[in-house]
Amino acid sequence: MLRVENVTLNFEGLIAVNNVSLTVQANKISGLIGPNGAGKTTFFNRISGVYTPDKGSITFDGHRIDGKKPYQINKLGIARTYQVINLFKNMNLLENVMVGMHSNLHSNFFSSMFKTKVQRAEEKEALERAYDWLKFVNLEHKAKNLAGSLSYGEQRLLEIVRGLASNPKLILLDEPAAGMNSKEKEMLHDLLNKILEKKISILMIEHDMKLMMGVAEYIYVLNYGQKIAEGKPSEIQNNPKVIEAYLGGE
Repeated sequence: MLRVENVTLNFEGLIAVNNVSLTVQANKISGLIGPNGAGKTTFFNRISGVYTPDKGSITFDGHRIDGKKPYQINKLGIARTYQVINLFKNMNLLENVMVGMHSNLHSNFFSSMFKTKVQRAEEKEALERAYDWLKFVNLEHKAKNLAGSLSYGEQRLLEIVRGLASNPKLILLDEPAAGMNSKEKEMLHDLLNKILEKKISILMIEHDMKLMMGVAEYIYVLNYGQKIAEGKPSEIQNNPKVIEAYLGGE
């Protein structure tokens, strides 16, 4: 589904991502781990179109996407969340989810301004779909609450479901368990499997190794912008290079 080949990203002489390649299979959870500052979020920014690589190529579902704008990549079927929660906190939950649907709505300026029959029907359908997505993460009872009133863990869930509302084929999750308590992490574990049941693939950055090892089928490891290992969770746990990167040697 996603193929990244030899991608390098250079910031004024500082190599943030150095000749990294990986693939994401359809209907799988793939993981991306590494110590702080390893280049994981920068790599996500490259896939989602925030940055253009100096070298390499990125192909998604048969389309070259390196060089495309973030909204173009989203229309092709890639959604993402952020390490720092990025919600519209003064809008309610339904409105936040509807923002995620923007790339799939067809009403133009004229129809929105004059509230045409087509626009009203589309808005009604979007509201219903947004409510269904909130039910997907058990937040439907707070649909009219402001996003800023949610707990930190609930805000994480809302950000994930806003990404899902664009009907992606692949979602990039940047530390989805950050700030969650044990119960919320259990709910997240179940949610990840529910996302797979909807035929949506996942590439996930996560520092909670228990969660990552429990859900990911294949894991890539970055350190100082370079890929130092890849493999199944059991292989990664016992890889000397990975242990050294996290623990500093013997």
